[in-house]
Amino acid sequence: MALIGLVRVSTDKQRTERQHDALNAVGCIRIFEEKTSGKLAVDDRPGLAAALDYMRPDDMLCVQEVDRLGRNLLEGLIVLNDLFQHGIAVKVLEGIATGEHTERSLILDLALALSEDRRRDIVRKTKNGLDSARARGRVGGRRPVVDDDKRAAILSRRANGQSMRTIAAGVGVSVGVVHKTLNAAVPEQPAGD
Repeated sequence: MALIGLVRVSTDKQRTERQHDALNAVGCIRIFEEKTSGKLAVDDRPGLAAALDYMRPDDMLCVQEVDRLGRNLLEGLIVLNDLFQHGIAVKVLEGIATGEHTERSLILDLALALSEDRRRDIVRKTKNGLDSARARGRVGGRRPVVDDDKRAAILSRRANGQSMRTIAAGVGVSVGVVHKTLNAAVPEQPAGD
């Protein structure tokens, strides 16, 4: 029996060291990592798919918490069913489902349901915070890349016939930013009678 680890975070900016440390401490011989949403299907999760391809019957997939398997109840249950049907056990190191599992159980199902509920709660709180800030006149998100000087340079260069790629390189922004700036600068056409 081989102990195989799975590390998952949702974004490139999140760190994985804590999960790697926990999985290394229990003796995982190989650890697969992915930086993608846990709400996606298995086919859209390259780290999980690679781990599943690598594992053989009687192996054990180890995760720090059950929500590393998925934050969507249905997808998490599909992952568990696939593992158990292939004779692969699951080891959870932390949380209410801590322990080794060779078949589905109420505690695993409940842990996945709670993970989905936590994710929904995070999304709701983020939306409420953004709505509250907008009501006070504050806008969240990144600061605009294009200030007045860059906007004028983009428009001037385009008026001189430069391509979007040339403008982007010259002004120091992406082609997408140039495109967006040019589209925003096009005056609206009056509606026909």
